[in-house]
Amino acid sequence: MSQPDAASAPETAIRLLVDSSGIGGIERHVAVLGAGLRRRGYDARVLLFADHGPNAWLTQLGGDSVPYEVNRGGAAGLFRRLRAERVRLLHTHGYKAGVVGRLVGRMLGVPVVSTFHAGETGRFPVNVYQLVDEWTSGLATRISVSPAIAERLPFSSRLVANFIATPPAPPEGELPPTIGFVGRLSHEKGPDLFCRAASMSPPNLRWLAFGDGPMREDLQRQYEGCVEFRGMVANIAQAWSEIGLLLMPSRAEGLPMAALEALAAGVPVAAARVGALPEVIREGENGWLFDAGDLDAIAGVVRRWSRERREKGAAWRLAAWSAARDRFGVEAGLDKTLEAYRAAGLTARPSSR
Repeated sequence: MSQPDAASAPETAIRLLVDSSGIGGIERHVAVLGAGLRRRGYDARVLLFADHGPNAWLTQLGGDSVPYEVNRGGAAGLFRRLRAERVRLLHTHGYKAGVVGRLVGRMLGVPVVSTFHAGETGRFPVNVYQLVDEWTSGLATRISVSPAIAERLPFSSRLVANFIATPPAPPEGELPPTIGFVGRLSHEKGPDLFCRAASMSPPNLRWLAFGDGPMREDLQRQYEGCVEFRGMVANIAQAWSEIGLLLMPSRAEGLPMAALEALAAGVPVAAARVGALPEVIREGENGWLFDAGDLDAIAGVVRRWSRERREKGAAWRLAAWSAARDRFGVEAGLDKTLEAYRAAGLTARPSSR
């Protein structure tokens, strides 16, 4: 675990609070945000609300040169840590971090910004926690990653889309004949639809599922012959070279990091028309859209992609990479995030490192 740097300037101390036990879209966004803030001269560190044991995400943070700390003692421990470290702004991600972080921030007079990532409403009791999170968000400056989330919140919020680092040039090479799923294996993400599509697929295509979740055991038992289940991987960036099409048959979404990461890696995306995905994908250029749950439409997209993969793959790669760079680049996202920080009360403007 990284330790505080005694030479860091207290007036730039920002903590990114998250209750994490694995690697998901929130975690990948926080890593990109933390690295970007540090490049701009802020003492930005990830703060885990609690210790949930081994977490491969922490290894990723080290690779991105983003320090992290583990809070101990719940809300009281958070109070003591923020006061001792003279934290100037707390940025929360997720409902537990949001509710507790905002209350502690109010007691200490520390400005709080809360980002809302989830496009879906969870089942009981998660839906109750989400409701409490949304209605206590009036204690913070709010950020929504998609218009749909902004419309759902009971208070106004700033729209700041997720953002992603892109390579300096578009990836090269032929798109492999592999269709991938990247995400939590839970109902809202539609992994069952991915598996059903795989079961109807031509035999010349390979289907890979990256991720874990409550549906994995049943899906693996039913579809192991046509889908290769890779489980949770420590660094999803290493998987994009294997994937020629990211399929996202989600039933609900916000603005999924997996879609942006695929585009940045030059991988086209086929996705359901949910959340902000219609704003990400340009039909026939960097991917395709279909109505949620429409297996016939999914099969049609797969056939078209497979038929045209060799002829149009280079153009799809370029369009995907360009969309990530031009519309979801790190610097523009950081500018908007820092505007929210200043609106919340952060005054420090350090020189970039």
